Amino acid sequence: MSLLAQIALFLASAVIAIPLFRRFRLGSVLGYLVAGMLIGPAGFGLIQGNAATLQFAGFGIVLLMFVIGLELQPSRLWVMRKPIFALGSTQVLVTTLLLGAAAHALGFDWRAAVVIGFGLSMSSTALSLQLLAERGELGTSYGRAAFGTLLFQDLAVMPALALLPLLASGSAAPHAKAGPWLVLRLVGVFAVVVVGGRHALRPMLRIVARTRVTEAFTAAGLLVVVGTALLVGEAGLSTSLGAFLAGVLLADSEFRHELEASIEPFKGLLLGLFFITVGMGMNLRLALERPLLLISATLGYLVLKMVAVWTAGALAGLPPAARRGLAFTIGAGGEFAFLLFALASTSGILTAETAQRLTLVVSLSMVASPLSMALRSRFLPPPRRDARPFDNLDAGHPRVIVAGFGRFGQIVGRILRARNVAFTALDANPTQVDFLRNFGAQVYYGDASRLELLRAAHAEEAEILVLAIDDVEVSMRTAELVVRHFPHLKIFARARNRQHAFRLMDLGVRFQIRETLLSSLEMAVQVLEGLGAGKAVATEAARKFRLHDEQTLLAQQAIRDDREKLIQSGREAAEQLRHLFETDIAAEETNAGPD
Repeated sequence: MSLLAQIALFLASAVIAIPLFRRFRLGSVLGYLVAGMLIGPAGFGLIQGNAATLQFAGFGIVLLMFVIGLELQPSRLWVMRKPIFALGSTQVLVTTLLLGAAAHALGFDWRAAVVIGFGLSMSSTALSLQLLAERGELGTSYGRAAFGTLLFQDLAVMPALALLPLLASGSAAPHAKAGPWLVLRLVGVFAVVVVGGRHALRPMLRIVARTRVTEAFTAAGLLVVVGTALLVGEAGLSTSLGAFLAGVLLADSEFRHELEASIEPFKGLLLGLFFITVGMGMNLRLALERPLLLISATLGYLVLKMVAVWTAGALAGLPPAARRGLAFTIGAGGEFAFLLFALASTSGILTAETAQRLTLVVSLSMVASPLSMALRSRFLPPPRRDARPFDNLDAGHPRVIVAGFGRFGQIVGRILRARNVAFTALDANPTQVDFLRNFGAQVYYGDASRLELLRAAHAEEAEILVLAIDDVEVSMRTAELVVRHFPHLKIFARARNRQHAFRLMDLGVRFQIRETLLSSLEMAVQVLEGLGAGKAVATEAARKFRLHDEQTLLAQQAIRDDREKLIQSGREAAEQLRHLFETDIAAEETNAGPD
C-alpha cells in the first residue's frame, strides 16, 4: 500500500472512530487505539507494518511534552506545590512499590518490576480530566487532588524516560548506554538548554515575531521543539525530555499562547497517529488465546492501583470521601504506559510479548474507567463538594449588600468604599474569596441564595442589594428570595443577556443592566470620535441608542416566548433605530450648511 493510501486510511479510521467513542464518552484516546487495532495486522490487516509510521508518530509525543511544558509555569507549580508534589509523589511511589512488588512476585526481575510498577502507576490525564469535567466534579476536593496528581505524573515521566537507559545498562541489551555518565550528561544538557533558552530562544522568537508572518512563527516554534529535542537526544537522553525543558523555559514568555496555538494542530494529529500505531501493535491474538487471564489481570490491576491511590490519599491527609473519589478517578492506566513499555521492550528490559500484554491490560483499564465512575455514582454516596463552612458574618449593619464579588461586583464595591458607604460583600467561590482577601478586600464566603445567610448579613436593615452573581440560575434564586422575604430591599441587578433581563423584570426588578451594555456604548462613542465625530455628537448617539434599546426591551418582555413575534419586533426596532439616526444625520448636515 502506498504512503498516500496509508494516510487516507489513518484519517478515515480516525474520522469514524473518534466521534463514535466521544458519543459514548469513552474518550478520543480509546477511539484512536481501537481504530489502530481494527486496521492493523491483528484486525483486518489493512496495514501490515507500522515501524516507520510509529517512528514518525513518536514526534507527537515530543510535541505533547512541549505543550505540557508550556503549561507548567513556575508560579503555577509553586501555588499547587502541595497537591502536585506531596500527594503526587506519594501516589507514584506507593503505586510503583505495590505494583512492582506484585510483578516481582509473579517472576519478573527487579528491573522489569520497576518499569512495570512505574508504568502502571501512570494515569490518563486526558481521560480523567474529561470525565471529571463531564460530571462537573473538577471543583470537588478529590477533583483538585486528581488534577495535581496528574500534573505530577506528567513531570515524573520525564526523569523516568531519562533514567530508562540506567536500567537497560544492566540488562542484556547490547546497545544500552553506560549508566554512570547519565547524571553528568543530564546536568550538562540541562545547563545548555537553560542558558540557551534564556539568551537565544526568546531573542530569536522576538525577531521572527516582528515579521508578522504566521508561517514563519510556526516554523520557528517547530524548530525550537525539534532543535532542543535533537540536542538532548544527541546526549543520549530522551528527546521528549528536551521538548519538555524547552516548553518550561518558554512558559513565562510573551510567546507562550501563540506557540501553543501554532503547535496544537500538529500535536493533535501526530499524537492521534501515535495512538493509532500503538493500537496497530496490539496483539489481539494474545487476548483471544487466554481471555480469562487478560480479564483477571486487568481486574487485579484496577483493584491494586485503587488501593494504592486510596492509601496515598490517606498518607497525604485527604478525607475518606476524597480518597475514594480520587481512587475511582485515576485508578485506570494512562497513555504514557504505552510509551514506557514500548521503550522498555526495545531496550531489552521487557520482552515484546510482555509489553504487548501490559499494553492490552492498560487499554482495558481505560475502557473500564468510565464504567467504574458510573458504578461509583450509582452505588456509593456522591462525593461532597468543598466542605468549607460559610463565614460568620460580623460586618455590622450595612446599607448595601453586594451578592457576587467578581469583576462586576468589585468595581461597585470599590466605589462604595471610596464614598465611605458601609456594605457587605458575599461570594460563593472560596478560592475567589481567599484571593481577594490577600489584597485586603473585605469579602465573606457565603451563598447569597440562602435565606439564613441574607438574614445574617442584616438584609432586613439594608437598603440596597447589588445582584452581581455570574450564574444566571443562582442570580434568579437570590432575586426571588429577596422579593419574597425582603420586599423593602431595592435590587440593582446585573443581567447576563436580554433573556436574563426579562426574567428579572418579571420579578419586578426595576433596575437591571446587561453586563456589557455600558462598555459597548462607551466603545461606540470612542469609535465615532475616532472617525471624526464630535464628542457631543458621539455621546448623543449613544444616549439615543440606550433609550431606544430600553424601550425595545420593555416592549419585547411580553412577547419574549413567541419566537416569530420576537424576530419581527427586532426587525422593526432596527428599522426604527436606523430611521432615527438618519433623521439626526440629515439635521446635522442641514445645520452645518455649505462650506
